Amino acid sequence: MEVYWFIIIAVILAIFFILDGYDFGTGIIHLFFAKKENDKEVIAKAAGLFWDSNEVWLVVAGGMLFMAFPTYYASVFSGFYLPLIIILWLIVFRAIGLEFRSQFTYEMWKNIWDASFGVSSLLLAFFFGVGLGNIVRGVNLGGFENGISKYENHFFFLPLWDSSFSPLTTHPGVLDWFTVIIGFISVVTLAIHGANWIIYKTNSSINKKLKKVIFKLTIVLIVLTFLSLLVWVKINPNALDNFKNHLLLLIFPIIYFVGLFGLLNIKKFKNEITGFILSTLVILGGITSTLASLFPVILPSIHKEIESLTIYNTAASSYGLSAAFVWGIIGIILMVIYLIVQKRLLKGKIDNHDYGH
Repeated sequence: MEVYWFIIIAVILAIFFILDGYDFGTGIIHLFFAKKENDKEVIAKAAGLFWDSNEVWLVVAGGMLFMAFPTYYASVFSGFYLPLIIILWLIVFRAIGLEFRSQFTYEMWKNIWDASFGVSSLLLAFFFGVGLGNIVRGVNLGGFENGISKYENHFFFLPLWDSSFSPLTTHPGVLDWFTVIIGFISVVTLAIHGANWIIYKTNSSINKKLKKVIFKLTIVLIVLTFLSLLVWVKINPNALDNFKNHLLLLIFPIIYFVGLFGLLNIKKFKNEITGFILSTLVILGGITSTLASLFPVILPSIHKEIESLTIYNTAASSYGLSAAFVWGIIGIILMVIYLIVQKRLLKGKIDNHDYGH
C-alpha cells in the first residue's frame, strides 16, 4: 500500500505542476514580455480563468500526504516552515493580482497588480524549484551535531540560508548554490510551459515572439540540466544508482529529454498544442525522474547517524492506508471529472471570455 500511495501522490503532484505550472509561467511571461494592454489582459485571462481549479490539486496532494505519510508531513511542514509561509503569501498575492487588476481602469492600479501577479509567479516557480532541490540534497535530520541530536530523528530545522551558502555543510540552508540552480531550472521550465500555454490558448500579438523566446530558453534549460546533473553527482555519488539497477526507470529521463530536445523545433510547429505537449513532457519527466532516483527515500538524511525518511518508515498504519484506498479512488475520479468539465467549458481560444469585469 505504501508504494500505491506514493505513486498516487506523485501523479497528483505532477498534475499540479503541469496545470498550475502554466499559470506560473504565464505570470513570468506577463511580467517580462507583455507590453500592450490587450496582451496583458488576454495573458492574464490565460492564467486567471484556470488558476483556482488548478490549485485544487495542491490541496489534494497535501491532504493525501497527511493521510498516507503523516510522519513525513509533520517533518517537512515543520522543517520547511519558513519557505512554505513564503510560498503561501506568494500564492495569495498572485491570486489577488489576477482578481484585482481589472476591477478599475486606472493605469497605476493595473500596474500594481500586474507586478503582483508577475513577481509572485516568478518567485513561486523559483521557490518550488528550491524546495525540490532541498529534497534531492537532503537535510540534517535530528539536527545532528557532535554526536548529539537536537530533535527527534524525523525533525529538522533549516535557516533560509547558511553563511557558507554550500549544500555540503553540516547545517545547509534552504538556499545554497545547488538549490538555487534547481530554482533557476524551475523558473526557465515553467516560463517555457507558460509561453506554450499562451500560444495555445490565446491570439496574443506576441505569440510569434514567444516561439523565439521558447527556443532560447530551451537552450538555457539544456545547459542548466547538465550542470545540475554534474553537481548532483558531486553532492551524492550514488544519485543515479536506481537507474543503473533498474533500467526500466530510464523511461522517465527519456520522457524529459524527448520533451526538452523536441522544444528546439518550436519554430517549425504549425499545431499550437505541440509545444505545450512537449513542455508537459519536460515537467512530467523531470518530476518522475527525480522521484525515481530517490525511491524509496522521500527525504534523504545528509549524515549516516540517522536514517533517511522513506515511504516505509513514515507511512500510516496498514489499516489506515487500506481504509483510504477506496475513498482515494473515488476522490480521484471526482477530481478528473471536475478537470474535464472545467477544461471543456473553456476549450479553444479564451481571448473573448469574460474575466475580472
